[in-house]
Amino acid sequence: HTHSVSYTHTHTVSHTHTHSMQTVTLIPGDGIGPEISSAVVKIFEAAKAPVCWEERNVTAIKGPGGRWMIPPDAKESMDRSKIGLKGPLKTPIAAGHPSMNLLLRKTFDLYANVRPCISIEGYKTPYTDVNLVTIRENTEGEYSGIEHVIVEGVVQSIKLITEDASRRIAEYAFEYARNNQRSSVTAVHKANIMRMSDGLFLRKCREVAETYKDIKFTEMYLDTVCLNMVQDPTQFDVLVMPNLYGDILSDLCAGLIGGLGVTPSGNIGANGVAIFESVHGTAPDIAGLDLANPTALLLSAVMMLRHMGHHEHATRIQTACFDTIRDKKVLTGDLGGSSKCSEFTADICHRIQDLD
Repeated sequence: HTHSVSYTHTHTVSHTHTHSMQTVTLIPGDGIGPEISSAVVKIFEAAKAPVCWEERNVTAIKGPGGRWMIPPDAKESMDRSKIGLKGPLKTPIAAGHPSMNLLLRKTFDLYANVRPCISIEGYKTPYTDVNLVTIRENTEGEYSGIEHVIVEGVVQSIKLITEDASRRIAEYAFEYARNNQRSSVTAVHKANIMRMSDGLFLRKCREVAETYKDIKFTEMYLDTVCLNMVQDPTQFDVLVMPNLYGDILSDLCAGLIGGLGVTPSGNIGANGVAIFESVHGTAPDIAGLDLANPTALLLSAVMMLRHMGHHEHATRIQTACFDTIRDKKVLTGDLGGSSKCSEFTADICHRIQDLD
């Protein structure tokens, strides 16, 4: 990868607070990944964010016994830094090749997917003032991958719900609400139909809610949430749900604020590991043309800074990004402008420096 050379070296020297620099594993990804990663690195430099990047490539390799795994140097880097930022990864079409995202999820036990959906001023969608967070259980449910042919033409797919995973995601949701000044958590379920499985999930949510009296707890059927969501999304705050419902609802909510190109995402794992990522595709058609929009990855990086406790840096970068979009002078194609990725990036950098 010759293109990645330009931003692998980290400019720790120019910072007075070298001692407090924290290493983050950077996985640029495929397609537009290297371009938007490079944009984020530049913006972090302009903001003097206390982060030093350790770049790693992630392609699936066959380990001992023919098991798919991520390269040892990437795993080792993540185990050390505990924090990762990743661009979009393509899944090779080759037979039996695993989805990289699934492999990362399994490798680091990334049990919670967190997506804040906040309306961006100046970017018109049919909705204004959306400000909610979807928290999705990421390890089981309908996505446990257990399927059987019972007889020819009949398939059974097993939805797995466990007490431990349900409690863990509920605790994360309430903890997140408390740490981010959010006032309510809504559990999304279909326990009226799936009495045992969703019933177990809901019971754990109720139990955890008992220990967070400062947070308002409500429970709502998935279909009702969908109905209310498209009528008035402003009534929701933090939503917590099992895997499949979360997969669908988190994309629906991204649509309310303008799509995956502007929606950040974080994955929280066991042992303090967290990987923040853009959830859009690799966009091979515009790769290398300096046309990509780095907003989703940048806002994910802002989430990452907040997760690390660097709130001032996070706020400055987010403000600069939102101001650039609101100003409408320098926008990438998908945001309705005709500027290049590098121009959009430079504008954000200037604004950060002006904020000083």
